[in-house]
Amino acid sequence: MESQLSILLPVAAVWLAAGVVADGLPRLRNTRMLRRRTGWLLVLALTGVALTAAVLGGGLFSAGTAPIDRAAAGLILAAGPALVAAVCSVRRIRRLWAGAGAFVSAPAAPAPHGLRAAAAHPLVGLPLQVTALATVPALIAAAGADLGADPGVTGPAITVGALAVIAIGVRHALRHNRLAERAQPAVARSTRAAGALHV
Repeated sequence: MESQLSILLPVAAVWLAAGVVADGLPRLRNTRMLRRRTGWLLVLALTGVALTAAVLGGGLFSAGTAPIDRAAAGLILAAGPALVAAVCSVRRIRRLWAGAGAFVSAPAAPAPHGLRAAAAHPLVGLPLQVTALATVPALIAAAGADLGADPGVTGPAITVGALAVIAIGVRHALRHNRLAERAQPAVARSTRAAGALHV
């Protein structure tokens, strides 16, 4: 069990760190900090994808009773969100990092609302945070507790997990919409007097 836990802990720690960094990106108001944190997030996301793929791949080639095989079985739940993170999140994070790099000549410039809205997009942080959340059952099982053994625990655990995912998604969507509205150009008002009707 200890070796299985030692395999899963780095994977879960990387995804948790990526989720925390992604959650803080929209709050950054300086382009230098936004670019730096986006670079960290890109490294963390790529590392998380690589570690997850390595554990799952190692489980495919193991004998079936090795710790890597048990760790891979625990990470099956995290495989889906990790794939979404690899396909969607990494590409968006790379574009965000390049967009923040356009302000490298003015590092003290405030981060525009458009970049902050892109950083708050649900496909940036949500897959990372859901993957981190999906590693929790594997860690609990590796620590010695079996959630699937008691039906009275499994149902509420699934419900709590689903509600947590919905809450995270709604939070990301609301924050993204608020920042996207601020990024819209102001509507030009008509110069004609809004009073008497001109015939």
